[in-house]
Amino acid sequence: MTHQPTLSRRDLLARTGCGFGLLALADMLAASEPDRAAQPYAIRAPHHSPKAKRIIFLYMPGGPSHVDLFDPKPRLAAENGQPLPFEKPKLERTKTGNLLASPWKFSKQGKSGIEVSELLPHTAAHIDDLCVIRSMVADNINHTGAALQMCTGEQAFSRPSLGSWLTYGLGTENQNLPGFVVVSPAAVFQGAQLWASSFLPSAYQGTLVRDLKNPIANLGDPSGSLERQRNKLDALARLNELHKRDRVIDSQLDARIASFELAFRMQREAPEAFDISRESEATQKLYGTDQPGTVLFGKQCLLARRLVERGVRFVQLFDAPQNNAWDHHGGLRENLPKRCQAVDQPIAALLTDLKSRGLLEDTLVLWGGEFGRTPTAEGNNGREHHPFGFTMWLAGGGIRGGMVHGATDEYGWHSVQDKVHVHDLHATILHQMGFDHERLTYRHGGRDYRLTDVHGQVVKEILS
Repeated sequence: MTHQPTLSRRDLLARTGCGFGLLALADMLAASEPDRAAQPYAIRAPHHSPKAKRIIFLYMPGGPSHVDLFDPKPRLAAENGQPLPFEKPKLERTKTGNLLASPWKFSKQGKSGIEVSELLPHTAAHIDDLCVIRSMVADNINHTGAALQMCTGEQAFSRPSLGSWLTYGLGTENQNLPGFVVVSPAAVFQGAQLWASSFLPSAYQGTLVRDLKNPIANLGDPSGSLERQRNKLDALARLNELHKRDRVIDSQLDARIASFELAFRMQREAPEAFDISRESEATQKLYGTDQPGTVLFGKQCLLARRLVERGVRFVQLFDAPQNNAWDHHGGLRENLPKRCQAVDQPIAALLTDLKSRGLLEDTLVLWGGEFGRTPTAEGNNGREHHPFGFTMWLAGGGIRGGMVHGATDEYGWHSVQDKVHVHDLHATILHQMGFDHERLTYRHGGRDYRLTDVHGQVVKEILS
């Protein structure tokens, strides 16, 4: 799956003196592997049979507090207000104070009996479909680096996003829609780096949707004639091919040409796909789009279901009514319930809807942020950034439901059992989508790059 931008198979065999038989074989291979520049979204085979065909990443920017939502700590409650009984890591942003117990109650849910906070009653009703990973770890304590690592695998430099790697490797099932869609109503600190294609061809970057009422601008054809539009694009394609002759391969030009073609195809299908008003009143109520508190994320989740149902490979939703909405340095008791209330019903509706349509089986749903929050108090009503042990959950796509994987210590500070690094999470996601994460590579700057860099192990214990 390594990309070699300079020589075709035929050229390579010819230059090395191979015979006619091998040249014919090269032609056959080339015919079976669609040219990436001309057909960037064409379906491509993975390394092995996949359990998941598509992904919905429910991203909570800012860092949800694991000890308030999915990782109950009785000892934290018993020793509330006392000092942390061990030395904190040297990697700190601010000096947090004493232990801060969760103000909310936890209770066992479902047949699995997994404990979930009272802040998430709708999600808790689906706990038997969830694999709750309580032992996540990341390397960066700041939003910028941590979010980059969670979305791209690299915390310091520009790298292709998870969605870009997947559309590069697999293409997309619907050639009339983007393969990778990002829905973020407000900006986030890191911006486009979180869904950029970096050194992968530009065609694989995420398509950003900000305005749900007008998700993609200029989809209409002012002429009203698809035939005339087709003729214009054909003429433009001929001019672009002339321009490309005797030039070094230019992925940005190829991406622009492909985007014109995709835009033409989208004029037919995208307006319907992005129009959530076509859903029934019952479905709208299920997602909470008729209620002020849940309307925004409810629309995002409903749109995600419509897109994956129509063959979009990767949809990433940012709960972003404002920048880093889950970043509760203060106002924890007031603001965390608001964020949970905004996403809880829509997320549960998404799981219900996917399951009822037979889509959850091969749709991988991922929930979480870039890190968690400290078990110690920032001020008297907040928590600091915490990459040393936090929680994420997965559902569907061949993941075992109704289980907890890993654990933090008695206070929720360190991951101490079955630690799962971000690289391990990415390796597992790629595995479920049919890839060996060590083989999905791209040659750039003289070396082969991959999403997991030189790290990552598939977390086999959570696979069904």
